[in-house]
Amino acid sequence: MKNRPISVMIADDHALIREGIKQILELENDITVIAQAGDGEEAIEKALELKPEVILLDINMPKVNGIEALRRFKDLGISSKVIMLTIHEDKEYIYETIKIGANGYVLKDSEADSLIKAIRDVGRGKTYIQPSIATVLVKDSQNMNNENNKEFMKVNSLTKREYEVLILIAEGLNNRDIAEKLFISEKTVKNHVSNIFKKLEVNDRIQAAIFAFRNNIKKI
Repeated sequence: MKNRPISVMIADDHALIREGIKQILELENDITVIAQAGDGEEAIEKALELKPEVILLDINMPKVNGIEALRRFKDLGISSKVIMLTIHEDKEYIYETIKIGANGYVLKDSEADSLIKAIRDVGRGKTYIQPSIATVLVKDSQNMNNENNKEFMKVNSLTKREYEVLILIAEGLNNRDIAEKLFISEKTVKNHVSNIFKKLEVNDRIQAAIFAFRNNIKKI
């Protein structure tokens, strides 16, 4: 079971991009491409039918765009993990997909290694935010003075242990990994994560990770 390849669907309206990504991924023994989709409608249909573990989802697609497709995935109970394929100009869309619940973000002009790492991390239940995207989000937040004060209060509301857990969430670790790293039970980690979400007013791990990046939260 552990050696089973991660099944991937590539959803992008450009056939050359889909084929290029497929060729790169099929060089990896632990990743297999089981489907391709040229628009959002097709992506939804194939996700329902084939249930890929990871979906690479382009934001700009015809018929149904990537943001709406992601929303439909959630509404339909599709359990596939979703990595958004974005470009630099898509910054405003990144915030929207964070709210909906994407599991990862990769720039289209990134190196193949970044995409492969994202698929592996997300496939293992982690999150992946390409460092350059995180940097863009951090810079975008630097002028939000009032918001920064509010964020500071949220950070201060965390206990030392919750702060440690938040750092590990931002590093992409899942609950089991965090439990092993901090020598605590997975149930305790789950409680800490729940408290962190409430205090930071976020809904999921990817939003918590973005919060950590934006507020420059580091190991103490």
